[in-house]
Amino acid sequence: MNLFEIRNIAFQIWDYPISYVELIGTLFGLFSVYFASRANILTWGTGIVNEVFLFILFFQVQLYADMFLQVYFFIVTLYGWYIWNAKTSENKISKTSFRNKTFLAVAIIIGTLISGFLFSNIHLYLPAYFKIQAAYPFPDSFIMVSSIIATILLAKKKIENWYLWIAVDLVCVVLYFKKGVYFLSLEYFIFLGIASYGFYHWKKQLSND
Repeated sequence: MNLFEIRNIAFQIWDYPISYVELIGTLFGLFSVYFASRANILTWGTGIVNEVFLFILFFQVQLYADMFLQVYFFIVTLYGWYIWNAKTSENKISKTSFRNKTFLAVAIIIGTLISGFLFSNIHLYLPAYFKIQAAYPFPDSFIMVSSIIATILLAKKKIENWYLWIAVDLVCVVLYFKKGVYFLSLEYFIFLGIASYGFYHWKKQLSND
């Protein structure tokens, strides 16, 4: 049995078959986000498992921006793990300046437009690797760009990471439902609740520091 093949089904809920790759990626994603909401370093170890399985899943459902995003996540996960494990000033929860917030908002808009255009045509640029046209390239690119910035903010323990994760989770719920990856869509609905809790928990810690 190929554990990474989306056609290999772990079990079925109602009429929806859940593959092993989606199941494992989803479960470890839940673990990772929960640990992040608690500012627990285990978020990075569980995140690595999540990233490997989602990379494989997204390739098979033609969400190529999300697929490439997992490579970035893997790199930043190693960085975040190092930062949270080190005795540095970035260990404490803090806020981002207004100037940086403005810069990040502009970066998200521009990055989404550029990435959306590129992924719209990736099947033309690299037909040997991407035989099927990308699905929903602009929403998918918004997820990718916002997640990149949110992960950096998370690694630096900036409380604003939760604003971005909440926005990303909302888009993911709709996008993955439209692509028929219902279990993953449900996961991001749960993520939405955990992200809201994470913001509340981090804000409380920030007030106590």
